[in-house]
Amino acid sequence: MESEIKSRNQKRKRRTWRVRNQVRGDTARPRLSVFRSNRHLSAQIIDDFAMVTLVSAGTQSMKLDGKSKEMARQVGEKLAALANAKGITQVVFDRGHRKFHGALAALADAARAGGLQF
Repeated sequence: MESEIKSRNQKRKRRTWRVRNQVRGDTARPRLSVFRSNRHLSAQIIDDFAMVTLVSAGTQSMKLDGKSKEMARQVGEKLAALANAKGITQVVFDRGHRKFHGALAALADAARAGGLQF
């Protein structure tokens, strides 16, 4: 059982690094990183060269409750509004080890509708 969990975690880390090695954010196009737990979803726009978070939004900070896709849509809209206020228009999307569907796709669509390009 323990080796099965260890193997699963190793595969997850490999997928994350495989995606992250192809996706690097810089000052012109920072990285939009998404974290999803069982209850909450958070997204950050990160400048990897300066190693600083430029903008962040999440379900905990916004006090959201409800369906995951609806919460993700609201987080995406909020993130896009904050990014536009800081003058950020282009980002690269970092999905981590998760597939691009469901709540992640809803967040990305809402961010695109809010004016972010990726």
